[in-house]
Amino acid sequence: MRILKATVLLFAAWLLATTAYAQVKVQLIDPAATQAGIQTVHSPHMAMQPAAATNQHRLLLMIPGTGGAAVQMRSFDSCFAAMGYYVISLDYMNNVITTVCSKSEDSTCFDHFRQEIMFGTPVSDKVAVDSMNSIVHRVTALLKYLAGKDAGWKTFLSRGMPAWDKIVVAGHSQGAGHAAFMGKHFRMGGVLLFSGPQDYLQQFHRPAGWQWEHGLTPVGRYYAFLHVRDPYVFDYQAQDVAAVIRPATADTTMVSPGVTVVGKRQVLVTDIDRKDTHGATLSTEFVPVWRYMISNATKK
Repeated sequence: MRILKATVLLFAAWLLATTAYAQVKVQLIDPAATQAGIQTVHSPHMAMQPAAATNQHRLLLMIPGTGGAAVQMRSFDSCFAAMGYYVISLDYMNNVITTVCSKSEDSTCFDHFRQEIMFGTPVSDKVAVDSMNSIVHRVTALLKYLAGKDAGWKTFLSRGMPAWDKIVVAGHSQGAGHAAFMGKHFRMGGVLLFSGPQDYLQQFHRPAGWQWEHGLTPVGRYYAFLHVRDPYVFDYQAQDVAAVIRPATADTTMVSPGVTVVGKRQVLVTDIDRKDTHGATLSTEFVPVWRYMISNATKK
């Protein structure tokens, strides 16, 4: 009887997940269509709406890594949409790799790199991003565009600006640093970091200064997922994450594919054997890890 009950429950869970995936609405939006002056860099923005029955009334904003196109995040985004989240993957100015600042003798190199890409402030000699094409403006324009087409997206706007407290920002590699930077400047609903940040000053033997700054997002809402053999150096990433989330615990816990995560640790690591260890944190075999991260990050 117990086996039969467990089988029924598993089937019900599978059916619910399958239904949720089937009812996800996917849109591709040309960035240039959201406002005059905004450029398309790699691909359309990608937006997903969850099934009504699973709607969490929260938005996950995904920021890809260096050279990454929004449409390449489809598998990742689909998993979160199936969990009930609205999801956006952003096309943005990401052709310059973050590690251009790693060996800089300018201790503010990373700070200015992030500032210019996030807000369009002309402070970096490594990138050239105007305010129109900054991450914040591109997100704002996209949300206004989506809200004009479907009232469901209006939830994530407040007085013409993103309702940051209803938005969980996630990022991979370079995008992880942007997500953490955004968490410093806005009170986000949560911050999820995958395989980053990479903002370690090798000449100074410490994380970049912006990571130590007091931020508007509570440190308990940050969760990171790293690979111990990441070619961008796990030890540097771990120190960056520890700087970002202090004084919260920076202790790590090892996770495995397909295994439910329990506990309260904010830094999750894997040693899974994959050719692309840097991209392994975005593998759909880690959906239970992602669920743990976003569920804990959004707890009130």
